[in-house]
Amino acid sequence: MRPWDNAPMSTISQTERADASPLPRPLDGLSAIADRYDTFIVDLWGVIHNGIAPFPGVQETLAELQAAGKKVCLLTNAPRRSIGNVERLEGMGIPRTGYTVLVSSGEATHFILRDRPEPFHQSLGRRCFHYGPVRDCDVHHGLDLEMVSAPEAASFVLCTGIDQFSETLEDHRPMLQRIAALGLPMLCANPDIIVIVGDKPAICAGTLAKAFAEMGGTVGYIGKPHGLVYEFALKETGHTPGTPVLCIGDGFHTDISGAAAAGFDSVFICSGIHAEELDGGSPASGAMAGLIERYGVAPQFVMRSLAW
Repeated sequence: MRPWDNAPMSTISQTERADASPLPRPLDGLSAIADRYDTFIVDLWGVIHNGIAPFPGVQETLAELQAAGKKVCLLTNAPRRSIGNVERLEGMGIPRTGYTVLVSSGEATHFILRDRPEPFHQSLGRRCFHYGPVRDCDVHHGLDLEMVSAPEAASFVLCTGIDQFSETLEDHRPMLQRIAALGLPMLCANPDIIVIVGDKPAICAGTLAKAFAEMGGTVGYIGKPHGLVYEFALKETGHTPGTPVLCIGDGFHTDISGAAAAGFDSVFICSGIHAEELDGGSPASGAMAGLIERYGVAPQFVMRSLAW
């Protein structure tokens, strides 16, 4: 792993660890364990909503966490600034008062490009080729960057993903090869590989970055499961260092791996992107054990969907 792929962060000790069994404990709702944790880091896509509408029980669960005085950070690998995600949730009927803060990988990317905290970020230069849709341009707005229209004029590439959800990796392979031939580094603002839109999968920037790395390209990531985004999220949430954190998500590659690397307990939502592997979202022990073996991490808990 390259040193900038997972920037170091301080591990937060848990006051109480869950059952050490290799298989996660099934839960009907968060009420069974909520008193163990002070801060909750909750994924958006696949947990709160499906890209179109919120899942049943989400509003109630958020309200109960708020009533219990918990800090709730909605942490998403969306490659755009947080305000757009807040407005999207409001359009789905989830008010801004329903959680403490929303943090996107795009928000973290904006400030990391401004502050350049790691040597890799400092090495990128200022001439930026944005490889992604116009809707993600707020990530670089207001920064001291020279935005260029072709990779040949750039010192680095900012990858935020695809334009249309129907696009495939093959649609992007020629451009990725062109960038790789130039030897440009890539900053990926969304490490997700796929997302489920309604009930259909769509590739994300992480798919493009993975293919680019396989071509020999250098990639730095901002977002789950990489450490800097958790540092940023906890700071924005007002988390008290040393108090226990619970992460909730549907992706082993991002949510569960990121929680494990940070030293946090996690709840795996099994009806999300791994649903097909789990026979439609059933946490059957054999299929769950296969996921744990493949990714090398195990969540402490598993739920069918987010519920109180």
